Amino acid sequence: MSTVAESADRYRIEPTVLQALRRPRLLTREVLAGLVVALALIPEAIAFSVVAGVDPRVGLFSSFVLSVVIAFTGARPAMITAAAGAVALVIAPVSREYGADYLIVTIALAGVIQVVLAVLGVARLMRFIPRSVMVGFVNALAILIFLSQVPQLVDVPWAVYVLVAVGLGILFVWPRITRAIPAPLIAIVLLTAAVVVFGLSAVPNVADQGELPRSLPELLIPNVPLTWETLQIVAPYAFAAALVGLLESLMTAKLVDDITDTRSRKTREAWGLGVANLASAFFGGTGGCAMIGQTMINVKTSGGRTRISTFLAGVWVLILVVVLGDIVGLIPMAALVAVMIAVSAMTFDWHSIRPATLKRMPLSETAVMLVTVIATVWTHNLAVGVILGVLAAMVLFARRVAHFTTVTRTVDGETARYRVDGELFFASSNDLTTQFEYASDPARVVIDLSRTHVWDASTVAALDAIVTKYEQRGIEVELEGMSAAAASFHGRLSGGLGSA
Repeated sequence: MSTVAESADRYRIEPTVLQALRRPRLLTREVLAGLVVALALIPEAIAFSVVAGVDPRVGLFSSFVLSVVIAFTGARPAMITAAAGAVALVIAPVSREYGADYLIVTIALAGVIQVVLAVLGVARLMRFIPRSVMVGFVNALAILIFLSQVPQLVDVPWAVYVLVAVGLGILFVWPRITRAIPAPLIAIVLLTAAVVVFGLSAVPNVADQGELPRSLPELLIPNVPLTWETLQIVAPYAFAAALVGLLESLMTAKLVDDITDTRSRKTREAWGLGVANLASAFFGGTGGCAMIGQTMINVKTSGGRTRISTFLAGVWVLILVVVLGDIVGLIPMAALVAVMIAVSAMTFDWHSIRPATLKRMPLSETAVMLVTVIATVWTHNLAVGVILGVLAAMVLFARRVAHFTTVTRTVDGETARYRVDGELFFASSNDLTTQFEYASDPARVVIDLSRTHVWDASTVAALDAIVTKYEQRGIEVELEGMSAAAASFHGRLSGGLGSA
């Protein structure tokens, strides 16, 4: 086997689409990975359609269109994009109160907003999400995946629990035998066969989740007046759906980057998601974003590494529900529950909660992780959790850095010298004026700023106030040691900020 193929098997170097097409083993893995993802997508797409208040066929067609389109428009290789619960929650009021036509316009506008945000480079803001938020995001994701399976385990026949246990056993043992065929596919096939052979008709299956479509999706043009009133109705929902979808997709892309030791282009991801949502809208779809659970199935469980698995996930969804709907309907939900529970366990960062890790980790980092997890699980919205986690990280970072600023005073004859250490910004410069001895200093004061940096207007205002207090006492003040950038910034604002 070549170096590329060997590296791909170790999941360290990401194979290209052409490389996968030329190598039967890699191609087989991508095809089977797409099939496994499709089987896991179907019941969730149906469930999210119910949440969004639309026919189950709408969610299924949306998943097909999103997966296929984004495979060509720049999705992160191996990441799965389909009809998502977070987006469904945001757009549900539109469907319920205004109907399907307004829903189409909402999703189309959300796609346009995502394209505009991509052009503006908003995706580059991902660099400001700290590691503690990312760990919290991953752990909250794992918890949500598990909690989403709990309803399938309540008030069900005892055979369901047996099937789930057997499925988890297969998922654990099969990879030790071979990785040529994904373990989830083996689990789904064997458990479905067991249900059919033993006549376990009381066990809930995919068909119980909703009616599967019998025809192909059709292009739809919404019958909505193009007026200011229409824009006022759909714009708030479209903007919220665009932000939620974009944030979840970018966070998922970063997670896959970490798992595969590769790098994705976040701006292209944002642009591709917007185009895919536009396409989904005009096929009557609900819109969506990256499906984190299904992405983990593809990447971690099934070994998918290229856009082939993304593309085929959508194609398999269409084939399975339109051509093989009767067979797919027989799949017991217990098989899919077992797969998702295994994904939840593999996704959770167990290292982050080990006592040894918690003991070494700064309390502020652990606090940020907990804020992210609690907010996400409480709201069932990953976007809310990430935003609150980032805000908590900013506040705690500012508080921590503010305490590192010190002022040291020395007196040499007729000159008092103050040396400022640490970063000067709004949190640390607010009490800067209180650290100088105005009444007892000699006729000349030198403030050494060579070991700090002037970051904002609050700091300039504080320095102006210090100079003013000394000048009112007839004391000469000299600011020295500022870097060129800090001196330019200070010179531009000094004297023009009013009283401190």
